[in-house]
Amino acid sequence: MTPPLRDLYGLTREEVFALVVSWGFSPVHAARLWNYLYWELVDRFDAMAEVPPKVRVRLVAETRLGVLPTALATDSNDGFTRKFLLTLPDQRQIETVLMRFTGRVTACVSTQAGCAMGCVFCATGQMGFTRHLTAGEIVAQMVHVARALRRAGESRLRNIVLMGMGEPLHNYDATMRALVIARDSSGLSLGAERITLSTVGVIPGILRLAKENQPLHLAVSLHAATQAERLALVPAAKAWPLDELMDACRTYSESTGRRIFYEWTLIEGKNDSADHAHAVGRLLQGLSAQVNLIPLNPTQGYGGSPGKTEEAKTFQRILGEVYGLPSTVRQRRGIDIAAGCGQLAASVR
Repeated sequence: MTPPLRDLYGLTREEVFALVVSWGFSPVHAARLWNYLYWELVDRFDAMAEVPPKVRVRLVAETRLGVLPTALATDSNDGFTRKFLLTLPDQRQIETVLMRFTGRVTACVSTQAGCAMGCVFCATGQMGFTRHLTAGEIVAQMVHVARALRRAGESRLRNIVLMGMGEPLHNYDATMRALVIARDSSGLSLGAERITLSTVGVIPGILRLAKENQPLHLAVSLHAATQAERLALVPAAKAWPLDELMDACRTYSESTGRRIFYEWTLIEGKNDSADHAHAVGRLLQGLSAQVNLIPLNPTQGYGGSPGKTEEAKTFQRILGEVYGLPSTVRQRRGIDIAAGCGQLAASVR
């Protein structure tokens, strides 16, 4: 049986060098290959003119350049957002989003096809879980956005949020491997301070992040300040109850010295009142925390409405003035093309 082709995007720089040297070729050719992958951002082997033909023959025979074809690219009316529907090698599809903000461009990257967490207001959770993405498929999304920026003559990609389809900590090993590759200073060179990982609260993953002291920003999707209210929105709270989650978050902050960003989707009449703000304040008081308030984005499978602007301002005021907690309200991007937080579902809309 013929062994599967190795996805070059799933290999670290050291592994790329080791592979080329194992074929009896000079490390110089490996360096050129790596530069073509992450500096030139080429999308085919025959574009690697400075890699000798004999090396390219071996590459074609034993590896693949895991470029993810674009099934659809959609631009938002906001002028800042583009969503890519990308096709995986098994013909499954995922969504990746390019978002422009003042002074930076951010890629919202998926780590799974679908999601097993089942958050009721999230389109990805509503579609269910299909499979984990490989490290190469995660990196390929970053390269895809970087290539799109290059072709548009824009500045290079600097920020990554692992907030696309899927739960990153449910696919821990592939996600962490992808970040090692993305952070390589001679590759995409993404700084750890520019990478944010969002989790619904997978406690074993949070504790593992703490133990390994993974260099990134952690965001925890909270959405409720009591176990009963959270369970109604986040079914995963049954496996990872709120009190245990908060213990894990304390451990993380104490071990790493890093602040956690707590995400709170504002749903009108559900969790956007002053009482809810006080509950959040009491829950997070004494922790190294910042609250990111996210007005609910519409999905076909959930009938809730976003919290109103005035409620969000009151929520922020209570958090800051009463509990000393900093907070922000998430800038909405790409809502009209279902590219906002909680809207990704890998379908043509």
